[in-house]
Amino acid sequence: MPKSYADLLKEARSQIREVTAQEVESLPSGAATIVDVREASEWEQGFIPGAHHVSKSYIEQQIEGAAPDRDAPVILYCAGGIRSLFAAQTLAEMGYTDVASMAGGFQAWKSAGFDFESPVVLSQEQKQRYSRHLLIPEVGSAGQKKLLESKALLIGAGGLGSPAALYLAAAGVGTIGLVDFDVVDISNLQRQIIHTTDRVGQRKVESARISINALNPDIKVVEHEEMLTADNVARLIDGYDVILDGTDTFETRYVLNDAAVAAGIPVVHASVFRFEGQLTTFVPYEGPCYRCLYPTPPPPELAPGCSVAGVLGVVPGILGLLQTNEALKVLLGVGNTLAGRLLLFDALETEFTELQLRRDPECPVCSDAAVDARNAGRPLAVSNVGGDAPFAMTTTGLAGTVSPEVRA
Repeated sequence: MPKSYADLLKEARSQIREVTAQEVESLPSGAATIVDVREASEWEQGFIPGAHHVSKSYIEQQIEGAAPDRDAPVILYCAGGIRSLFAAQTLAEMGYTDVASMAGGFQAWKSAGFDFESPVVLSQEQKQRYSRHLLIPEVGSAGQKKLLESKALLIGAGGLGSPAALYLAAAGVGTIGLVDFDVVDISNLQRQIIHTTDRVGQRKVESARISINALNPDIKVVEHEEMLTADNVARLIDGYDVILDGTDTFETRYVLNDAAVAAGIPVVHASVFRFEGQLTTFVPYEGPCYRCLYPTPPPPELAPGCSVAGVLGVVPGILGLLQTNEALKVLLGVGNTLAGRLLLFDALETEFTELQLRRDPECPVCSDAAVDARNAGRPLAVSNVGGDAPFAMTTTGLAGTVSPEVRA
């Protein structure tokens, strides 16, 4: 026998437990997963703090992202308490064992005078551009707003910086700074995909800006056409949320590391050599810094750059993309970064190897003693690049011997 709307509603109420707005408000934090099943246009008018948004239209497809444990308490709400009843029925049919609907919905919540939050409202064009991000619970509109307000600095607009800049721009990182004093050479185009043949001879920062804004015109590109040195590093990195290190000289890496640690800015480091690469993320005081890993700078003749040793063009592309992944995790505050881990990549074997690392308690830059000395205006002495200290190439030939003190 066909059922009317009244029949269906009565059936839902007989099957689904209803709770009041007062009961929901009094729950301890984390006691239940709160899910708003209204449409996006309704969500934009405000929502219960801590609630997940899963429209009733997509409840079957997306609920596991918000509530993966089917035995944990889940409370659904809508505008008036009807749609959430039917959505709760669906969850019960999917095997959720502790589902409730909030009677009176969001209207009851507001009428009770309880606090509610207003979500980030993106423009229609932004919703379309970043639609795939908005579907991910770990990003969503709040995460996208965070990216749009973030600032990332790329040291080098070359093989590593090229893919990183493009994917940061595609992701909507609002401000991208570029530090590079070089011009585009035809030999760069084998790996530096942000540049084009018709821009040979053009400043790299300008060439990169053209490509970035062609991909995403809303990105603010800050051009720093200068070499990063000890004299300007503090000025260049100031105000940025994350730094992507695409440099190819040890002197610049050490200068950048020391300044970034002092400023408390995470650095995503990568380097490449022929068919190999390495990657890590230096989060100040959460893991080792560059000097912890490589306390002894190598003589220049033992660490040839790409122009001398060569590199398979795709290798910096792979490492640059992995750098971007690390940077986005840092900016969004999601996942586990490579802080305390060194990832080695072998392109010939298509093989990744991971080393566990720890801070060097004697590091002249990030140790407790170094921090105290810096705060007192008496920073500890550090090794000079190109000194006479003994140095041996690693198996990847990239950066010298990893200090045994930092191997976990």
